[in-house]
Amino acid sequence: MSGSIWLPPGARPDTFPTIPEQRGTPSWAGPDPIDELADRLDDFVAAAVHPDEIAALLESDGLSDDQIRERYGVKNSFALAEELYERVARRHPEPDTPPHDPWRVGLLTCLLRGVVFALPGFAYALGTAAPLPLLASALTGWTWNQGLAHRAYTWLGLGDERAAKRSLLRGVPTGVVLGTLAAWLASGTADRSTAFAVGQSLYLGVSTILLVRARERALLLALLPMAAGAILTLFHPVPNAARLTLLLGSLLVVTILGLLEIMPQDNAVKGRGELRDQPRRTRSRHTTAGPPLFSSFPYALFGLATGTLVLHAALANPLTALVLTLSMGPAEYLLHRLRSTTLTALRSSATPTTFRRTTTRTLLHCLTAYLLALLALALATGISPAPLLLLGAVLWTALLLQSFGAIVTTTAICCTAALAQTFALLTPLTVYATAATAQAVLAWALLGKATAHR
Repeated sequence: MSGSIWLPPGARPDTFPTIPEQRGTPSWAGPDPIDELADRLDDFVAAAVHPDEIAALLESDGLSDDQIRERYGVKNSFALAEELYERVARRHPEPDTPPHDPWRVGLLTCLLRGVVFALPGFAYALGTAAPLPLLASALTGWTWNQGLAHRAYTWLGLGDERAAKRSLLRGVPTGVVLGTLAAWLASGTADRSTAFAVGQSLYLGVSTILLVRARERALLLALLPMAAGAILTLFHPVPNAARLTLLLGSLLVVTILGLLEIMPQDNAVKGRGELRDQPRRTRSRHTTAGPPLFSSFPYALFGLATGTLVLHAALANPLTALVLTLSMGPAEYLLHRLRSTTLTALRSSATPTTFRRTTTRTLLHCLTAYLLALLALALATGISPAPLLLLGAVLWTALLLQSFGAIVTTTAICCTAALAQTFALLTPLTVYATAATAQAVLAWALLGKATAHR
């Protein structure tokens, strides 16, 4: 019967099975425009981790919701993005270039820093002075300049180079005064030792400037004449006037180089003008809201503790300080290599267990390599290897923990070790072994956490 549907007696329309709606595109309708769009945006859609990324791309191309409804038959850009996300398989290709590795550094650069650290020791061969004032001045300088370097590096990390220079310009004279005062209190009078301590304190301050500014080569060239003169004294007598000239000449050159690094440049006025044009919030972050002074205190205390441990070893054998200083070159290189390797493992490891296994293996390899380098130096200089290796393990693991931000923990361990050795509470071997073991265990536990490598 035309215009009606015949139903058997007692049947209801809602009891009959329904025919599924045909949503596919008929063969005569041509290619699906969404499929065409998916093919065109294939690389971007495949790498997207959420449909909202695709929606943002569609909106940036100027597609309005009306155009999307007309061309693709969906409600809006978000609906179209979800369709594209479902139709394209996930692919996350590796970048064309290797990811940036901030920890990659050359071995030669680190070895150069180790030589630069050791060269000032030749100054003691040219000048003679009572040891106690110099030791007091050196400890004060290591403590102060360690904290000063941390503050300058923090400013540089915040992107405020002028504030870093300003902190160095103010901090170095203060360190010279403190070092001189410590030498004067240790000697009880103003004599040759005090004068030598003034020069030592000045050198520690300006060399900190050059090292923070990555001017190791300039510092090396400034120290070479003095070091050559000191080596000459081992084979031939050198007049006192020549000794004094070499000492003061190197100190003068280093001081000039340091001042050139931190003195205001000609474009300082232009920089202030550019700073004035920045938003108020950005300007305050770079000028007033800097790192608190107290944040550098643990680093200064760390310098005091490690310096005390090294001085105790140097009093037993002066060559120990030289060997440990030279070994800081390989130590820095291996620390950078460890950070670089663990960063790669963080990207490539599929499970936390695999990551921890890789970091543990890397830690053992790097520590072993450093101790082997230290052993070679000990055998070459005739130093007893056992205490040297244990003290080296303390210093290297302490630097490792410091580089991962565990400064408070490692400072507490090193301070405890320094106090125990100063007051002869334990034998040096026991102090070194206990501190090295504690720091190695802490380093192993810390390195196994992925969040520690941010």
